[in-house]
Amino acid sequence: MRIGSSAEAVDARSSKVRRLRAAASALLAIVMIAGLAACTADPLADQYREGSNKGFIAASGQRVDEIPQSERTEPIEFEGVLDVGGSASSADYLGEVLVVNFWYAACAPCRVEAPELEDAHEAFDGEEVSFLGVNLYDGAEASRAFAEKYGVTYPSALTTVDGSIKLAFAGQTPLNAVPVTLVLDREGRVAARVIGQLDDASILEALVRDALEEA
Repeated sequence: MRIGSSAEAVDARSSKVRRLRAAASALLAIVMIAGLAACTADPLADQYREGSNKGFIAASGQRVDEIPQSERTEPIEFEGVLDVGGSASSADYLGEVLVVNFWYAACAPCRVEAPELEDAHEAFDGEEVSFLGVNLYDGAEASRAFAEKYGVTYPSALTTVDGSIKLAFAGQTPLNAVPVTLVLDREGRVAARVIGQLDDASILEALVRDALEEA
C-alpha cells in the first residue's frame, strides 16, 4: 500500500465533506431568509400586488389608488410641529380635503415631483383644500430650504421633532416607499393614495376634485 495515495484519498474525502457542509449552510441561510420575509410581509404591499381595478401602475412605477367611500377606514387623527413654526392637527382640516405628501430633502423623486405638487396646490387656491407635507428625516432649516428652492408654499410637519404624525399614518401608507401622497376626505379618511413620484399635477387634481365633489 502506498502512503502517498492513502493521504491523497483522505484529503479528497475531507475536501468533499467541507464542500457539502458549505452547501448545506448556504441552503439553510436561504431558507431562514425566506422565512423572515414571510413573517414580515406588508399587508398593504400585498393589497397593491393584487392589482384590483381601483387603481393602476403607470410606466414610471407610480401607483394610484382611489378608495370608495364604503371601504375607507376611520378618520386619521394626528398632530405635528411645522417647519415654519407652530403646529397643526387633524382637527384643523376637518371639513376640508387635505393632501398629505411624505418626503425628505435627499429624496430625488421628491425633488422632481415638488413643482407638480405646488401646481396642484395653486389649482385649488380659494377652495376647501389644504396641503401638508410630512418631512420624514430633516430638521426645520433643511425643510424650509427645500421649500424655497423648489417653490413649495405649504408647510411641512417634522417627524424629527414629533414622530407621532408618522405613527398616525403608518397603517395607511408604506413609508419606506417615499414619496407618497394621500388625499383625505372631509372627514379625515384616506380617499386616495399616490405611491411613488407624482408624474403630473393633473393626476392629483383629479383625485382631489373627486373628494371635493362627494356628497
